[in-house]
Amino acid sequence: MENKSIYTRLDLVKRQLGKISKDSTNPFFKSKYFDINQLLEHVEPLLQSNGLLCLQPILDGKVTTVIMDTESKEQVTSEIQLPDLSDPQKLGSCITYYRRYTLCSLLALQAEDDDGNRVNKKITLPELNPNHEKWGAAKLSIENGNTDVIQIRKKYILQ
Repeated sequence: MENKSIYTRLDLVKRQLGKISKDSTNPFFKSKYFDINQLLEHVEPLLQSNGLLCLQPILDGKVTTVIMDTESKEQVTSEIQLPDLSDPQKLGSCITYYRRYTLCSLLALQAEDDDGNRVNKKITLPELNPNHEKWGAAKLSIENGNTDVIQIRKKYILQ
């Protein structure tokens, strides 16, 4: 392979990739997403054909996506800090989710924005602030170790 920078090679990969279809459905949120395995199956051959390697280690409590030029060892990275979770299943789900999104972010993948479409529907949630009657119960739940604030965030805008 001729001596091209990692950025030139990434540009070639991005041109070959085009727009990626969200191929899986989350029945809980009724939204579509990229399945990590399908995404890697689509992306990795293009990276490899351009002399690039994708790695996704967990480093210092962060899910990190590294794309490395196999010749020059140049690399680009994207990372997200993992939350402090003791439940292995929740942590595993987080890791999978973060692997998907660090790779998508690193490659600036184009996709249908169904999340933005849902936001534009103007679903108005009540605010949960210290003056709200449910504030004390929510605060107590979190203080008692319930780190899953997703249920609270689905019902309220936290202030």
